[in-house]
Amino acid sequence: MSFEKGSLSFRMFFTSRNLGAEDVDQFAAQVLPPFSTLAEEEVHGWVAGRHLLDRNITEENAFLGGYLRLTLTQAKKTVPTSLLGAECAVEEMAVMEAENKEYLNQQARSEIKKDVKERLLPDMPPQLKGIDFVFDERSRMIYCTATSEKQLDAFVLSLMQTTGVMAEAANPETIAAKAEGVDVHNWGPASFSAELEDGMVDGTAGREFLMWLWYSSEKRGGLANVPEVGEIAYMVEGPLTFVMEGKGAHEITLRKGEPMLSAEARTALLSGKKLKKAKVQFVRGEEAWTFTFDADEFIFRSLKLPQTEAFDRVGKFQERMVLIETFRQSFFHLYTEFVKERNSSKEWKETKAAMRKWVADRPTSA
Repeated sequence: MSFEKGSLSFRMFFTSRNLGAEDVDQFAAQVLPPFSTLAEEEVHGWVAGRHLLDRNITEENAFLGGYLRLTLTQAKKTVPTSLLGAECAVEEMAVMEAENKEYLNQQARSEIKKDVKERLLPDMPPQLKGIDFVFDERSRMIYCTATSEKQLDAFVLSLMQTTGVMAEAANPETIAAKAEGVDVHNWGPASFSAELEDGMVDGTAGREFLMWLWYSSEKRGGLANVPEVGEIAYMVEGPLTFVMEGKGAHEITLRKGEPMLSAEARTALLSGKKLKKAKVQFVRGEEAWTFTFDADEFIFRSLKLPQTEAFDRVGKFQERMVLIETFRQSFFHLYTEFVKERNSSKEWKETKAAMRKWVADRPTSA
């Protein structure tokens, strides 16, 4: 399970209520169907978090270290393209020889393909994909590996159908609304280039936040005192992905060398582009959280957690979940500070002017 070891990619969800032991039977009732029932159509079902075939969901194995953790498994059978093509060719050659034909029309070939697929499909091994999730009762947050839109929709729908619990993705809009009662859609666009007026650029709250985070890390010391966490340092690093809709290059990614100090970065900023994706690091003492941040959807990719000290499976998992919660608290704190500043007309006017000067004065490496 991805939450138990290594780096992880995930997004966070708010839930309409707590998930607990009383929900285990509901997950068990929607367990992944037996493989004998699988066909070409994709099916979904829950399994316990130990592995993708753990169909025996009980209260004992649905929880680990006090955290509910399960996996939504997507399963289907499919015939590999190369095998299907070869088998169809064999059948087509046999039919042409038997009927003394030099070729087969499209209808005949389609029927052969259908028959071959039906013959081979029952013997094909199932293709499995898992969407892992962990529920933290203290924060009432779900951490889930549903990073694509398809996975997001499948997870949210399956969870609601199984338990009646609504999972709402923690994104720029929902966090601002829940933390500060702010509707980010009321914000007009903001230009961080002195060469462009506000109305000439686009952008999202997430991209403006990442730009603000980058600016704050360089010009405000990059430090924050997070309640219950302590002082953290934060910094934005390359690779950097800049985006602006409109004429010319919509997206540019700077990877090698020193992208932070490159002439290309300064040019992108002056042209009105904003950061959409970047590598970010949080540091507390000797502990470091490093991740690639997708500012549009608030997806965290390849998050590397600080080292844990426990050796047993349960203890290590608990320590990792505490570190993930520390990361969440730190991230929410920084984003909330941005929202408060962004929502204050007076403060934001001053900040925007300072950020424009920061862009205009950016040094560039030779």
